Amino acid sequence: MIAIPYLTALTTYFSYGLLFVFGQVRDFFRKIIDWWSASNLQDCFNRPIASAPDAWFDVVERYSNDYNKTLKLTKKTSRCLNLGSYNYLGFAASDEYCTPRAIETLKKYSPSTCSSRVDGGTTDLHNELEECVANFVGKPAAIVFGMGYVTNSAILPVLMGKGGLIVSDSLNHNSIVNGARGSGARVCVFQHNTPAHLEEVLREKIAEGQPRTRRPWKKIIVIVEGIYSMEGELCKLPEIIAICKKYKAYTYLDEAHSIGAVGKTGRGVCELLGVDTADVDIMMGTFTKSFGSCGGYIAGSKELIQYLKYTCPAYLYATSISPPAAQQIICAIKVLLGEDGSNRGAQKLARIRENSNFFRSELQKMGFEVLGDNDSPVMPIMLYNPAKIPAFSRECLKQNVAVVTVAFPATPLLLARARICISASHTREDLIKALEVFGRVGDLVGIKYFPAEPKKAQAEEERLLKVD
Repeated sequence: MIAIPYLTALTTYFSYGLLFVFGQVRDFFRKIIDWWSASNLQDCFNRPIASAPDAWFDVVERYSNDYNKTLKLTKKTSRCLNLGSYNYLGFAASDEYCTPRAIETLKKYSPSTCSSRVDGGTTDLHNELEECVANFVGKPAAIVFGMGYVTNSAILPVLMGKGGLIVSDSLNHNSIVNGARGSGARVCVFQHNTPAHLEEVLREKIAEGQPRTRRPWKKIIVIVEGIYSMEGELCKLPEIIAICKKYKAYTYLDEAHSIGAVGKTGRGVCELLGVDTADVDIMMGTFTKSFGSCGGYIAGSKELIQYLKYTCPAYLYATSISPPAAQQIICAIKVLLGEDGSNRGAQKLARIRENSNFFRSELQKMGFEVLGDNDSPVMPIMLYNPAKIPAFSRECLKQNVAVVTVAFPATPLLLARARICISASHTREDLIKALEVFGRVGDLVGIKYFPAEPKKAQAEEERLLKVD
């Protein structure tokens, strides 16, 4: 867990209080008089883009004449370094293997099937995609959906119900939270990525049994993420698997941010951490991050997948995944496996790992507080103070670096951050430019909470002086 310094916490609380008071005063006077002076302010959220989310993209410029009460689009764009998109492997831009095949699929099948999977919405591509995904993640079968968020929120109510127990990591994604709440099962949480506390919770809940009746739970499922999207941390999967086996609980692994992005061949945290996929009962992932497409999947036993095809509303009633999007995923997986006749997949995986570890290491040397683990392409930079959230974003944009800032309610009130997403499409020059900008903006905004490491030349000079 993040240990926020006392002074930082105090000033952050004070800033939020000040923000609330001034906001109330401003809204009060707005009811009485209009602001007569105009200023061209720009916001730091929901910025539209006008190109593919590649390493560099075009950000549409906006302005406001009423202190951001309303925002107006201009026809101007700024070419910015993209450090906010989930384009981990660079497939979101035009690709020499994927794009032509996606275009041919568009011509053959059209953009949409205009039907659910059980009616006229299943093509040969959908069947091929499910087989491809199952083989890639190492499970007997898979089912795909047109939206990643729905994959969690619609599946959990089908898997769990009254009399069941869901034990969820305290920092799991909102789609998991909503799916668990909608299931009717009893939900409890354990401390983020803490296997010891998970075991305590399981032992206590199993001993207590169901509320009032004290009967044994019909089913227990533990839900974790491979890489936590707001923390950049890898799940302690081996320890969690061992505990689930000990207490006979099912394991549900959300690999939205890890599948394709980590592991020697891109097969996610199981491959990275040496976990047998047979030990994970339900594997979930999305195609929106590493594969440059849309939708999500559930992989598991043949019996599980067949059950979901009979009962899941997202499969029975929702329009199936777009055929060109399905083709994009199939082609991306083939590139990763080298089935396109090249080694580009291996190069992409090596590059994202090198880029992520280099960028994280350099940020830490500069004095930033960076969350997450090595190999993770997600690296949050802690901002804390609410005034620093828009300041950091706007100052970076002025220097043509686009970042995503995140605050409450997506994070706890005190733990606002900038979430950096690294891509295999970033060059070393791109990353060095970003570091230079972050260095200047970090000094300006005041978010270097740790002393910076001295540069090699300075360190060597200091060492020689001490020897003399």
